[in-house]
Amino acid sequence: MIVVTGATGHLGTLVVRGLAARVPAGEVVAAVRDPKKAEGLAALGVQVREADYDRPETLGPALEGAEKVLLISGSEPGRRVPQHRAVVEAAKAAGVRHLAYTGILGGPETDFPLADDHKGTEEVILASGLAYTFLRNGWYTENYTGDLSQVFAQGAVTASAGDGRVASAARQDYADAAVAVLTGEGHENTAYELSGDEAWSFAEFAAELSRQTGREIRYNALSAEAHRELLAEAGLPAHVIEIIVTIDDGIRRGLLARRTGDLSRLIGRPTTPLADSIAAALKQG
Repeated sequence: MIVVTGATGHLGTLVVRGLAARVPAGEVVAAVRDPKKAEGLAALGVQVREADYDRPETLGPALEGAEKVLLISGSEPGRRVPQHRAVVEAAKAAGVRHLAYTGILGGPETDFPLADDHKGTEEVILASGLAYTFLRNGWYTENYTGDLSQVFAQGAVTASAGDGRVASAARQDYADAAVAVLTGEGHENTAYELSGDEAWSFAEFAAELSRQTGREIRYNALSAEAHRELLAEAGLPAHVIEIIVTIDDGIRRGLLARRTGDLSRLIGRPTTPLADSIAAALKQG
């Protein structure tokens, strides 16, 4: 049995759908905080079980009978290590044979604050003695194409990443990699550095948006301090501002441009090009 935690999130939903297409759906468990939100997954024939990272008593029953578990990282920076530790402890108690975890590209080498929870979780998993696979996901292209309304309103892509490049891939690519690991063999005690086949700059992102829309979209390259001020004027909380600006600093320093080929090798095809992701986003409106 394969259990996917956080299964109603964007990535989790894609992973569960991919698993249900590869193995008997009844052998897949969608572990979710609110089962009412998993009706679409239940319609696939998968099992739906409650699993709340903040309620450890739900985790044991959710993982009962599991051979493999995909721990999809939580969405609350600063709280994730204890949340993830609860899942790891429940997995060990349940006799799980293989635990996969969605971390961050570069693992221990990535030094901006958002990476801290991922590095802490990897340490917890290593200390547990469980067989593991670290799926160190790079950036989803949807981080930038998911909502383009502000870009179009300003006529600009705004960032403080300088000429740094992002080797992003589509969320579906990362989901397919997780499915490949969970349904394949020989992935135990391995860390995969997952990223797109191509690395793009924000100037190139703006140029591709211009090409596909026929509108003039420029790259508004800011200093870190000017970026903080702009985000503060937009009303973002201080901790969110710091996350955004330190990520851009990491991009400027090349931390998210790494290309190992691991992702395309796992999924058996090239990763989704930036232009295709932009086209898909524009089509969806």
